[in-house]
Amino acid sequence: MNKMVERIARFMAILGGLVLTALVVLTCVSVLGRGLNTLGHSEFLTAMSESAAQVLIATGVGPVTGDFELVEAGVAFAIFSFLPICQLYGSHATVDVFTNALPEKANKVIVTFWEIILSLVILLITWRLYVGLQSKLDYGETTFLLQFPVWWAYGLSFVAALVASLVAIYCAIAQVIELVTGRHILPYRGEAAH
Repeated sequence: MNKMVERIARFMAILGGLVLTALVVLTCVSVLGRGLNTLGHSEFLTAMSESAAQVLIATGVGPVTGDFELVEAGVAFAIFSFLPICQLYGSHATVDVFTNALPEKANKVIVTFWEIILSLVILLITWRLYVGLQSKLDYGETTFLLQFPVWWAYGLSFVAALVASLVAIYCAIAQVIELVTGRHILPYRGEAAH
């Protein structure tokens, strides 16, 4: 079971990474286009060579239309895509200044408690994302520039959040079993490098 959960979590992380990489490239292309467009309209280039300025403007170079809409939708998906692997590895940020002095059993109880709470929070977010998705579907809302349905972004984020919820539930159950039986089920749990 652990291998299957790990494969799903890794797949989502890779998918989220690919989307994030594409968004970085999109942003760079958009910024470069905006800069070249500004240069084509600048007094500096016009004074040096009006024909060069006209040629640059004639190419149609400019920012990518709707780049911020794509980035907004893509980053939301990427965030939810990274949650499963972060949950599986127990890689969320922790502050353990005071708990380091506690016995190991007390720390396991604290970790299990927060694992359950975090799983409930992820489930709550997933549920509210589903409600938002239904709302966007009902009203047919579209983005301003690209006019693509907003529910697409909600739908993709919901799928990623659903996977995150399943992994969170698995990790919470495994953590409780570890606490009760003393067996080690989640192999990637350890101290994060600070």
